[in-house]
Amino acid sequence: MKREASLSNAALMARRRAVIARGVGQVHEIFVDRAHDCEVWDVEGRRYIDFAGGIGVLNTGHRHPKVLAAVAEQLQRVTHTCFQLLAYEPYVELAERLLKLVPGDFAKKAMFLSTGAEAVENAIKIARVHTGRHAVIAFGGGFHGRTHMAMALTGKVAPYKAGFGPFPAGVFHAQFPNALHGIDVARAMESVEHILKCAAAPDEVAALIIEPVQGEGGFYVAPAEFLRELRALCDRHGIVFIADEIQSGAGRTGTWLAIEQMGVVADLVTMAKSIAGGFPISAVLGRADIMDAPGPGGLGGTYAGNPLACAAALAVLDVFEEEKLLDRGRRLGQRLHEGLRQIAGRCPGIGEVRGLGPMVAIELIAGRADRPDAELTRRLVAEAARRGLILISCGTYANVIRVLVPLTASDAVVDEGLKILSDSLDAVTR
Repeated sequence: MKREASLSNAALMARRRAVIARGVGQVHEIFVDRAHDCEVWDVEGRRYIDFAGGIGVLNTGHRHPKVLAAVAEQLQRVTHTCFQLLAYEPYVELAERLLKLVPGDFAKKAMFLSTGAEAVENAIKIARVHTGRHAVIAFGGGFHGRTHMAMALTGKVAPYKAGFGPFPAGVFHAQFPNALHGIDVARAMESVEHILKCAAAPDEVAALIIEPVQGEGGFYVAPAEFLRELRALCDRHGIVFIADEIQSGAGRTGTWLAIEQMGVVADLVTMAKSIAGGFPISAVLGRADIMDAPGPGGLGGTYAGNPLACAAALAVLDVFEEEKLLDRGRRLGQRLHEGLRQIAGRCPGIGEVRGLGPMVAIELIAGRADRPDAELTRRLVAEAARRGLILISCGTYANVIRVLVPLTASDAVVDEGLKILSDSLDAVTR
């Protein structure tokens, strides 16, 4: 389709408002025309540095040439059959390669879907069949998707759950450790034990699901001690331990999975976002005996593990190996932490710089650390976009800026983005 040369963001926003449901939000009133690596250009020809990465989808950058080539080749072979009807080799190869990257000295199996929410839903289904139990423990601030069970698991009401209830029963939320806001490991563990004493008996709990690094929740990193205690609790009671690595996986924290840095082995791992460089695919990976609990036909999906997405994901794995992206990610993480700490050193509005590897965030405060500043965050996101930097906020109080810049971004572009962020902060805090 030929594009009109006169397209503008304002004109497209007017068309959008006329036909797109109000509930489909949009952070920036910008329409992208093209993108490459860490940069995007809108329909008016303006360049932006992308520190949001499609909300954590583009660890290998926009339009990585190896990913494009793999998809182009697959387009010439087959685009869809539905794996449950007629199978194809890329699905099997992707399972083989991903399972080798999942911690645990035991037999493992995999299944593929299209979205992160689907992966979470299926992980819960699998855990329930395996244990014969129904209840699930999740954590405050966690985000697990927008389908009904995933919303029930999500520990944030607005905007994800507001007005959409009632939700599936049997979901209970414990506290997530958060030193900045006064929740230590002992207090968080007490909240888990409280659920087991007062809400659901241990022999009723099928699964415990946790993000090792909370994504939408604000990039709070689960202490290794906390995850080890949760692992021991699950072992005592026969509860399936699910690590939701949808945002923290695929190299985002400097290792393929965040749990690798925490000394914990999960029973099941959910992945999505960056595993296919922008093509829609998700995965549930884990212990073979648990994965095999549902009978034939109990799992699947029409588009689940689409051949094009499988080809893209295989290319992403190649890119990580050939370009040593995990090493690059660790160096990028150091650069981001150092740059953001320098900015925080002269900006009292930044209460904390935190994260794991290149999964980094700043929390914005007003006055004291217990006063989240959502308004300052909103102004910073808008000002940065005006200056050519795409940011995205998150957090229970909407006062956190999360950085999800592609791992392939050059040091020069990253530094340029940090400079814009710094200048934008100066502009909105004068």
